[in-house]
Amino acid sequence: MIEKKLDRAITDFIWNVVEIHSQMENIHTSWAALLGITEPQWLILMAITELDHGGGVAGIDIANKLRVHPAFVTNQTKALEKAGFLSRRPGADDARFVLMSLTAKATAEIEKLSKRKLALNSTMFNEFDEKTLADLNVALATIAKNARLAARLLAIDIS
Repeated sequence: MIEKKLDRAITDFIWNVVEIHSQMENIHTSWAALLGITEPQWLILMAITELDHGGGVAGIDIANKLRVHPAFVTNQTKALEKAGFLSRRPGADDARFVLMSLTAKATAEIEKLSKRKLALNSTMFNEFDEKTLADLNVALATIAKNARLAARLLAIDIS
């Protein structure tokens, strides 16, 4: 009986994650539309915002953050550069690496959305305090790590 309840709880959790993922895609698509870009391009801008500490971000780091192929990042960042949202420059240590940073235009456009983003976050997380969210993030990071391991094990079993 306990095993059946645990299985039910895991199944419910998985479906909740699927629902959250779907809603987050809708939200990201809406943010992107406000800037006239695609949802993947919006995520690239958000990844650069998160990862850039002043020296730019390598495409491989963006790809790893978003769990996409580096060639996809290269393709999309060229379009973002053309639209004036980011600048690309060769790395000082290794010219094979292109470092990307948000432009003043991108920073200003994202800043314009900041009040709306705060309101949206408040709607989504208004029932949680900082400690609860921190604990939830620790639990989710553990599940993500274990899911990567499970996916690798499954891939080994299949091949």
